[in-house]
Amino acid sequence: MNQSALAKEAEQSAEQKQPTAKPATQTGADGEQREDDQAEQAPPKKEPYTLPPDLAPEDTAIDVDNITVTYRAYTERPGTFKEIALNFIKERKARYYTTFDALSEVSFKVPKGKIVGFIGSNGAGKSTLLKTLSGVLKPASGIVTAKGRIDSLISLGSGFDREANAIENIYLYGSLHRVPRDVIKARVPKILAFAELEEFAYTPVRYYSSGMYARLGFACALDMNPDILLVDEVLAVGDERFRKRSREAMDNLLLSGKTIVMVSHAINMLRDFADIIGVLSKGKLIYYGDPFEAVKVYRDESYEVALDGKRLAKKPASKKPKS
Repeated sequence: MNQSALAKEAEQSAEQKQPTAKPATQTGADGEQREDDQAEQAPPKKEPYTLPPDLAPEDTAIDVDNITVTYRAYTERPGTFKEIALNFIKERKARYYTTFDALSEVSFKVPKGKIVGFIGSNGAGKSTLLKTLSGVLKPASGIVTAKGRIDSLISLGSGFDREANAIENIYLYGSLHRVPRDVIKARVPKILAFAELEEFAYTPVRYYSSGMYARLGFACALDMNPDILLVDEVLAVGDERFRKRSREAMDNLLLSGKTIVMVSHAINMLRDFADIIGVLSKGKLIYYGDPFEAVKVYRDESYEVALDGKRLAKKPASKKPKS
């Protein structure tokens, strides 16, 4: 065998032993290429929304105009009716409580067909705001104008009878929304299926876990097909699968032109989901607009509040007497 034939045979043998190269999308050293692959697998990002400076009335779902909500903080036990009457006569009524603004001169507009979120520290006024939007609380001043039917999921198990089972509570929920009984009957299987409570349909809800409560409440609220849905932190008690299904259901609401207002401590989730985010601090709306900027404002504000608290709590070190 001549040398050229031997060289050719050796070359073919080397090619057979050489491992097949994998596509660059999997093992290539090009970092940019791998990022493209990951982007294809990740869900598409939400397009940024810019709130118009003057939102037209026909494009506005909720118009909040300079509302203030005032609470009472009692400084002592009011006592009996007789004691209250005597103290009222003696003009000592003011001693029983002081007032504070849970919301102070808050104004904003919610566009139709969008999702608006609110974030803030505990006690910032988030739940108070949702209760005011739903009509549960009446502001001391200012006006809330809502265009469309509102349904809310504000507190866990609100509107439910703890002694009744899931089916009975679905009828109760529907009757509160003036839905005919025959219509409710047709909707019961769908609601139970979404809430994944078919096996517990006849179990009194007092035995339900917080997650089961949340699933039933959210399923009922969605089935009412509201124009505006208000959602508080109650969805946080659900598991990951239910949160995913809830998000898909809310996406369908948005596609049909509905509006969603929600409160959550899941900052990153809300940032990626909402079109607009408002930041509440001590009852004041300190920012309302771009979600990414809102999260930055919230985190800076939280840091400043925490820092101020540490400054107030810090006591000056006592000086040791000189010997």
